[in-house]
Amino acid sequence: MIGKVEICGVNTSKLKVLKNEETMALLKQAKAGDAEAREALISGNLRLVLSVIQKFSGRGENVDDLFQVGCIGLIKAIDNFNTDLDVRFSTYGVPMIVGEIRRYLRDNSAVRVSRSMRDTAYKVLQVKETFLSQHQREPSIEEIAKALDVRREEIIFALDAIVDPVSLYEPVYSDGGDAICVMDQVRDSKNTDENWLEHIALKEAMAQLSDRERHILNLRFFEGRTQMEVSTEVGISQAQVSRLEKNAIKQLRKNM
Repeated sequence: MIGKVEICGVNTSKLKVLKNEETMALLKQAKAGDAEAREALISGNLRLVLSVIQKFSGRGENVDDLFQVGCIGLIKAIDNFNTDLDVRFSTYGVPMIVGEIRRYLRDNSAVRVSRSMRDTAYKVLQVKETFLSQHQREPSIEEIAKALDVRREEIIFALDAIVDPVSLYEPVYSDGGDAICVMDQVRDSKNTDENWLEHIALKEAMAQLSDRERHILNLRFFEGRTQMEVSTEVGISQAQVSRLEKNAIKQLRKNM
């Protein structure tokens, strides 16, 4: 769908697609300072940007904004690509474009992350970009931790803190019929209809007990007091507390 519309004034259906051989030749010319080759590389790889932003199109973000940010990632990939290594440009370019878009989404997210955690995450991303530029692959968590001289757990926590939130309505599977969304695969074992009805029934049953019985049950089962502690607070014997407790529980079961 996105490939047939106009984005940022660009008719995406008429974008040129470069072959790998053409791309590598232009990259070498661009590295030598050929500005026209660099421009040809950018325009010839805009479809690569389009293919990436389609993964982010269901988040309510403006497609034009995502396209422009993706183009920044593409330009960074072109400028930092190492032509001496036997790696396809798309293998290197896609992570760079994705990283730029994720950085944009993170900086404009409504979810707030602490400054120290965000600073650590930014350093991690910088190390990843530098490592990717030098080795044409993403570093492992251990390699990042070693480069920053921090614990492996800090790297994991920082990366988790900046993960883009996922919409409950985001489709995860479709076989041509109704799509299965994230919400369909998320189970809440606490707030089910059964628990909700049981809560209402318990509340109504508790209302039918005397004030003393409700107070004793509250002390025993909500505050975790012993029968001796309850007897001291209420001012009756432990045997009376035990009897009132048993009768109250029996009444609750009957009313429910």
